[in-house]
Amino acid sequence: PEIRTLAESDMRRSPLMTLCMMLGISASAAFTLRPSLSAARRVVPQLSTRSQRPAVATRVAGAGRRFVMAAEAGDAGAGAKAGGRSSAAVVQDAQGSKGKVEKMDLQPPRGTRDFFPEDMRLRNWLFGHMREVARVYGFEEYDAPVLESEELYVRKAGEEVTQQLYNFLDKGDRRVALRPEMTPSLARMVMSKGKSVSLPVKWFSIPQCWRYERMTRGRRREHYQWNMDIWGVSGVEAEAELLSAMVTFFQRLGLTPADVGIKVNSRGVLAEVLRAMGVPDDKFAATCVLVDKLEKVPLDAIRSDMEALGLTDVVVERLLETLKLRDISALKAAVGDDSQAVQELEQLFKLAEAYGFSEWLLLDASVVRGLAYYTGVVFEAFDRRGELRAIAGGGRYDKLLESFGGEALPACGFGFGDAVIVELLKDKNLLPATTAGEVEVVVFPFAPEQRAAASGAAMQLRGAGIATDLVLEEKKTKWLFKHAEKLGAKCVVLIGDSEAEKGVVKLKNLADGEQTEVSQADLAATIAAILAK
Repeated sequence: PEIRTLAESDMRRSPLMTLCMMLGISASAAFTLRPSLSAARRVVPQLSTRSQRPAVATRVAGAGRRFVMAAEAGDAGAGAKAGGRSSAAVVQDAQGSKGKVEKMDLQPPRGTRDFFPEDMRLRNWLFGHMREVARVYGFEEYDAPVLESEELYVRKAGEEVTQQLYNFLDKGDRRVALRPEMTPSLARMVMSKGKSVSLPVKWFSIPQCWRYERMTRGRRREHYQWNMDIWGVSGVEAEAELLSAMVTFFQRLGLTPADVGIKVNSRGVLAEVLRAMGVPDDKFAATCVLVDKLEKVPLDAIRSDMEALGLTDVVVERLLETLKLRDISALKAAVGDDSQAVQELEQLFKLAEAYGFSEWLLLDASVVRGLAYYTGVVFEAFDRRGELRAIAGGGRYDKLLESFGGEALPACGFGFGDAVIVELLKDKNLLPATTAGEVEVVVFPFAPEQRAAASGAAMQLRGAGIATDLVLEEKKTKWLFKHAEKLGAKCVVLIGDSEAEKGVVKLKNLADGEQTEVSQADLAATIAAILAK
């Protein structure tokens, strides 16, 4: 196990792999060297600096000889298989030992998921609704690499996402990370377009995101996240459009305002309160990150962090009072009628009335969201029963490009994870059945002699866009019908000796059990008519 760990690590930082490269030994061969580990241990630690390597290479002829010989033998044994390719899971000791292969752990890494066909059917169903809502709202799809430069995500505001990165140094000495969210990648892409980008930008994506965080129900270390963003619109009309799309999605899934609510606030309210209390603007983002944590931890847990930002007890008390506000009139009393943030919230609620989704919204001044780059309106969809974490969230981030060295460009968007919504739909019994596949027809030759006719029939159906499974082995008819039921097929096409000779097939409609003889020329049209019913 120690050799495997070293061999799988960065070669330029692994003394063992450095030794292998110096001696012309392949990495795969190192996996076979468990008996020689003690000898290698006496040599490998000496390779920590380049200046020591010549001296250590000389010692290999002595103490490390068994290590080298075992490696060369491992290379020879591995090279004899599959044109030189080998796997650490199957390579045996070069001396012919037949030790029992340790059973592999078949579970995916903690916090991740396998997607079997039935899982993919559910995922595709969910993503299909996301894509259709984005389409009818006039958004275009984009994508970006899952591996990004670490500097896109490393900010100094104390966000959880910074501590949850899957980040590492790649083989070119670059600091990289698996994306924890999509917005920074989108910002990078918009910046790369420069003046050539046509505004407003209305883009969406469904990327896989990675965060090393504590797992709870609906929270994993990888998830897919539906993102919709609008760039180039400074007014709350953009937020209204995004919230309308989110509500439309909920409605398509069968959810109602009794199931889901959307809390709305503006960071501008907190900014005005802090400014009035003499708190510098450069402390605003970090303060919002701390305020967001109050939903999860008591005040005493972050009091020292607030003091480090210069927030006195008086300021903290005023903040806490503001966070309790739940209506526009109370906000006006707190920050004044002329508050731009309050005016924007009033306008947003009026637009929600016009769109027809106002019953989904409620004002909640405690919502600030945990990412430092939000600047204005923020929102968060939640389970009305309070049993699940946030379903979705987003807001305005007009200054994000500035933090990357670009020019400010108004923008807002939301992220909508796949895990929590599935848990909610499960609780509401709104998930679709995913046991049956998407095959519509099964073609069955009774014997090998009819395989040519069966292949021709299957290709005719596939050419007509009908999902067709061709049975490739000799099977009994009893198996056939169980197989067709498992796949969710609507029809079965049977071809025997007499059918092949006459150029016809027997077509069985599995819904009513009716079986008819159909010419191969009319097969596709006949089945299309059955499927259309």
